[in-house]
Amino acid sequence: MNLKHPFHLAFPVHDLEAAKKFYTEIIGCTLGRSSKKWIDFNMFGHQVVAHLSPEDTPKVSQSDVDGKKVPARHFGIVLEWNEWHAFADELKSKGIEFLIEPYIRFKEKAGEQATMFFLDPSGNALEFKSFKDPENLFKT
Repeated sequence: MNLKHPFHLAFPVHDLEAAKKFYTEIIGCTLGRSSKKWIDFNMFGHQVVAHLSPEDTPKVSQSDVDGKKVPARHFGIVLEWNEWHAFADELKSKGIEFLIEPYIRFKEKAGEQATMFFLDPSGNALEFKSFKDPENLFKT
């Protein structure tokens, strides 16, 4: 994937080996540079970096959205519609424990989107989503 402006995100983890296994084997990231204190991952063309900082690993606070408990702090990727569905199936086959099971919001309305939430081994919340019509990403 060649993005004009890939983002960079750094986040704390309590165990680099657990993070490495999760982000490569479950999410499908590839490895970049690393040290004894951090690991770069290529997440769908974006640079995400796990920093060893056990004292900073998150306690998940949640807010109500559509009657579901959504982690207030989370990150992830907006995938193409069919890619999202295939990824959700793959995660299910790998036994991911979802905070919010894959589902469709705003079905048959403007802004129809698929979403799912789960935690990495350090408690960082991830959301992967997709819009039925990608033009609605920022539509109000």
